[in-house]
Amino acid sequence: MARKPFKIATFNANSIRSRLPIVTDWLKAQAPDVLCIQETKTQDESFPADAFADVGYRVILRGQKAYSGVAIASKEEPADVSFGLDDEREPDEARLIRAVYDGLPVVNTYVPQGTAPDSPNFKYKLEWFRRLRNFFDRHYDPRKPLLWCGDLNVAPEPIDVHDPKRLLGHVCFHPEAHKALRDVMAWGFVDVFRKHHLDPHQYTFWDYRVKDAVKRGLGWRVDHIMATEPLVRRSVAAYIDVEPRLRPKASDHTFVVAEFSR
Repeated sequence: MARKPFKIATFNANSIRSRLPIVTDWLKAQAPDVLCIQETKTQDESFPADAFADVGYRVILRGQKAYSGVAIASKEEPADVSFGLDDEREPDEARLIRAVYDGLPVVNTYVPQGTAPDSPNFKYKLEWFRRLRNFFDRHYDPRKPLLWCGDLNVAPEPIDVHDPKRLLGHVCFHPEAHKALRDVMAWGFVDVFRKHHLDPHQYTFWDYRVKDAVKRGLGWRVDHIMATEPLVRRSVAAYIDVEPRLRPKASDHTFVVAEFSR
């Protein structure tokens, strides 16, 4: 009997403890093999790992107090776990975690948002992308299967934001951010969601400060699942699950899912 596809998802929780029921309910209902989580906003000792274990998932994580933080939840035990960009800038913020699941390498990143184009934080964002490109050069081969997931804090194309003319120049829809992302993509990545969906109005983030943003379609697609070409050829589905964003006390992001034949 054929094995079920490998199912991976990514989700910016915007505080895992605040969003815990949404995440555990989603895991029980959707049963992905792997869930990459960003912006956990908790130190390691405060992460609610027991709640994940109760629904059949083990967790690897790297956090920091009230800021950033990444984790990966999985049904199976991960291999080759490591954290950070491991370059001359270490120690660094808790923004990257990687492991291997069923022989497939997964890199989960929470790219800096950037705050404002004239902010040092935006320069840090662009530099972080450059460091990430070097990270992939050091550790991986684009001719082999690799998944890169996370909140990348960039909407790549005009169809990925609800008002591209007005929003152009925002740190998540800025020409320099676009170039920084393209430089990493050029290493050998393909946008898995766009392989399956070329239509506009597909978003993963809706600002809390905008009234009825989801219903009005005022969103951004900044959460992504990227894959190298050998893995893209095995891609059988990708979708955005909007429903969790409509729940009470939701994150401002929602889940993105991709499936691959084994």
